[in-house]
Amino acid sequence: MNVTHYIGFDVHKKTVNYCVKTADGQIVEEGKLTAARAKLREWAAARPCPWQGALEATLFSAWIYDTLKPFAERLLMGHPARMKAITAGKKKSDRLDARTIADLLRCNLLPACYVLSPEMRDRRRLLRYRNLVVQESVRMQNKIAGLLMETGTPFVKEKLHGKKYFASLIQTLEEVPESVKDLLRMSRGTMEMFQSTQKRLVQSLLADRKLGPRVERLASIPGVGPITALTWALEIADPQRFSSNSDAMSYCGLTSALRSSAGKQQRSPISKQRNRWLQTALIEAAKLAPRWNPQLAAVHARALERGHRNRATLQVARKLVAYLLAVDKSGQPFQLRTVPADQARLINQEAAAAPAA
Repeated sequence: MNVTHYIGFDVHKKTVNYCVKTADGQIVEEGKLTAARAKLREWAAARPCPWQGALEATLFSAWIYDTLKPFAERLLMGHPARMKAITAGKKKSDRLDARTIADLLRCNLLPACYVLSPEMRDRRRLLRYRNLVVQESVRMQNKIAGLLMETGTPFVKEKLHGKKYFASLIQTLEEVPESVKDLLRMSRGTMEMFQSTQKRLVQSLLADRKLGPRVERLASIPGVGPITALTWALEIADPQRFSSNSDAMSYCGLTSALRSSAGKQQRSPISKQRNRWLQTALIEAAKLAPRWNPQLAAVHARALERGHRNRATLQVARKLVAYLLAVDKSGQPFQLRTVPADQARLINQEAAAAPAA
């Protein structure tokens, strides 16, 4: 009869500590491995018994997970925030961490998190890099405006970043040092490079055979553009992992934290435990979506009657999550359904009673 071993991995940049335990908690083996694919494969292939493993999600965990997964009966990734609360103790070392992870795994107490497939991870990496490129492009735009203001040069703010206007502005500059003109040209060239780079990244993602149709369905929602749809698809990955709209809203960082004890409930501001990429994309989309979507405009108007514009934007973002999740789960383009008056009244009452952030 084969005995299943439970292995906890404490991963770092250069080393991986491991602890092998049996189902009753007896330590079979402990050690340290070099964090290299060849070494990990050699070690995993030489295991004498079937094994299950677990490791904490860190910057280095993804490639280690992909390397070890083919050799394991089951391999889990632990949620870092939850594991930090569980493993907090007076003594802490790499060996103790590996033992604790092995214990959590064999007792079925490991707070596992969702792990994207390598293909989805690669596409998500491209989109996140695009966000970095956009930020750098905006920095260059601000730098151009700052250089002009620093030298007392008047300019039209709305036209500054237009190609023709900028070229004519450079030619008409007077009493401006040549070094500033060179910096303006360099900043302009860098900005254009970043803009072309982000366009190529978005086009490559939209041209993906598996991702393109899904993004097209999500973009069928009025007020949802390609960037919002791409961010949702690549950050959510599998929409079926969310059983309800509230779970998806919480993951997107659109709900407040709840503390309940002794029959008392306290709502705090928006929780910091969220997917910040999705939160940013949805909040930005919610600011513009009411212009294109009458239903979202009505949601915004009702929430705005309470007198808080930010809460109105938050309500629109939550409604966007409900639309996106419904379209993504159904696999069908967005179709607005007419709701009976009594049911619509009930929905509005529930929305009004929802806790505000």
